[in-house]
Amino acid sequence: MTGLRERQKALRRQAISKAAVELFERQGYQNTTIEQIANQAGVSAPTVFKYFGNKQEIILEILHAADQRALKDTRSQIPEMDDPVDTLCYLEQLLTRYALEVMHPSLWRELLPLILFGGDNELPAGYRAMNDALRAEISGLLKDLQQAGKLRADLNVETAAFLLNDYAHLQLLRLVNQAQPDLESHSSQVRRITALLFQGMHA
Repeated sequence: MTGLRERQKALRRQAISKAAVELFERQGYQNTTIEQIANQAGVSAPTVFKYFGNKQEIILEILHAADQRALKDTRSQIPEMDDPVDTLCYLEQLLTRYALEVMHPSLWRELLPLILFGGDNELPAGYRAMNDALRAEISGLLKDLQQAGKLRADLNVETAAFLLNDYAHLQLLRLVNQAQPDLESHSSQVRRITALLFQGMHA
């Protein structure tokens, strides 16, 4: 019975997240209320608050899951990649692909300025905390590459992770502002810049 109850809770949580994203994409994140999300999901507003403290938490949970999926998938491929540029570009490709799978470019166009430049809500602070964790994961990945002899032993991996993460946000902002996001061109540009950065980082 406990297992069934947990599955029901997980399904309800997923239904709320799905309803929220549909509304965010249709009418905008700022214009969507918890009451509207509840109506869309077929639950009460108190039920939404039972699962999520606010609508920011819905967005952050979705993005965190996408980031963790990209990191996990990248780590599984590291043994097959000799070039650290390949590894970092592969991670960036997955982060971007999964980000666009969970949220439409139109929603990213609304959210990224809030995330990057602040605003009158809790999203920037919550996203910064989540992004700090992602940057720490990237640092860990760079340390693994460093210990494998693929990066300079004196490389400051925290600074490198900060630079790569910031650049990825800038490129995502450019990508989602294209009328038709060109992932192939985006990936080529990311590879050129990443390769340039890594010229001074090879062991």
